[in-house]
Amino acid sequence: MGQKKLIKFAAIKTYVNVLEYPQGMPGKWNAFFDKLNKGAYPISLDGLAVGSNNIPLKPLLLELACGRGEYALGLARLFPEQNFLGLDIKGNRIWKGASIANKDSIKNVAFVRTQIEQSIHYFAKQEVSEIWITFPDPQLRLSKAKKRLTHPQFLRLYQQFLQPGGIVHLKTDSPNLYLFTKTVIELYGLTKIIATDDLYGSAFMQSDQWDERCAIKTYYEGLNIASSNRIHYIQFKIDQVLPQDKDEILKEMIAAFEVTETHDAKRERGSDAKEN
Repeated sequence: MGQKKLIKFAAIKTYVNVLEYPQGMPGKWNAFFDKLNKGAYPISLDGLAVGSNNIPLKPLLLELACGRGEYALGLARLFPEQNFLGLDIKGNRIWKGASIANKDSIKNVAFVRTQIEQSIHYFAKQEVSEIWITFPDPQLRLSKAKKRLTHPQFLRLYQQFLQPGGIVHLKTDSPNLYLFTKTVIELYGLTKIIATDDLYGSAFMQSDQWDERCAIKTYYEGLNIASSNRIHYIQFKIDQVLPQDKDEILKEMIAAFEVTETHDAKRERGSDAKEN
């Protein structure tokens, strides 16, 4: 591991707004952010109250595979009355967003270093109001389809802590991940709210479906990927049971998908722009 990464890993261990594999957190996030906002440091996780405990309950939104946390930070700036949490396994990426939050005194955003698969251990039932997934690895190989963050295997996970009617947002430059997600929504009968394969096209931006939150751009998106690829966006609800017997049907359907060359495809060959 490089010296810079070691420095960043050491730094986040001292940050009050970064938790690494936190234990016993389900139901405590509202109390955690209340302490964070009041500057009540250090924060004892064991001493946090479960539930509101007379603390005004604020919506909790997640950014999954948050990278440098640009979306969590951007949303936190726009909506100070809500709380935001970025999850990612890469501590050197989380360091960037957490450092900015500390520098700018943004107290309604924090970060958790963990695998997304472990997220069920950190949230109580219906504790999360919305989920944002921005430019995740599309896992283009069919053998890795179950690792896509909109695969039913993950949606079943989110469903355990997402509020009824809670919305999932996907923003990607991968046509394949976009098509895959649309297929999942249709096959399992989920509610699709918005879907566009040209998010920044003038027609969509001028329509009543445009969401101002989509204007936030990540570091990866800022690398000018849109110069050759359109940005795709889907907003949907996980409002149905997702039968596991349909997973095999899904596998057969996506086997016919054409793999389109994008920056994400290049990542499959080892040139991950988000690491730079």
